[in-house]
Amino acid sequence: MNKLVLASGNAGKIREIAQLLAPLAIEVIPQTSLGIDEAEEPHDTFIENALAKARHAALRSGLPALADDSGICVAALGGEPGVHSARYAGEPKSDARNNEKLLAALDTATDRRAHYCCVMVLMRHGADPQPLIAEGEWHGEILRSPRGDGGFGYDPLFLVPELGLTGAQLPLERKNAISHRGRALAQLLERMRGTQ
Repeated sequence: MNKLVLASGNAGKIREIAQLLAPLAIEVIPQTSLGIDEAEEPHDTFIENALAKARHAALRSGLPALADDSGICVAALGGEPGVHSARYAGEPKSDARNNEKLLAALDTATDRRAHYCCVMVLMRHGADPQPLIAEGEWHGEILRSPRGDGGFGYDPLFLVPELGLTGAQLPLERKNAISHRGRALAQLLERMRGTQ
């Protein structure tokens, strides 16, 4: 496989995944550059949404498709915002408003534990009966105010305690080595090698 369509319009996600796949000489084509609209994400789990997105992109492009569904799960909120992370504060999507809503929801919380979850799905074609599925988690805690200007989503609030840095303070290469998305993609690549 030397080319795949990425079932995402998220610029930060596209940048991270393209960098992770660059050493394998796999060309990553964002679905938006092919005129493919975003798939519906009506499901309550990361895996169901990732499957729906990958299938949608593979069927419309005729290419292998890679999709991830990811979000932040906060212990004090019973795992929310979870699959609703990107639209936590409603439409239109806004990282700033999502972060504000999360801080307000945790205003009096003493338990600040959280983790990012990423489920990644590769469909080799639109009717792939056995898509490759991988999952990664990245554990940390939610700060009371943002730090850093890199990353995207909840990264400015997500502290990695052992590093003393937020996801937004980490250089992209270092973030990719330890993040939920980096871990899921590493697992997926192992599975890809095992099926060749």
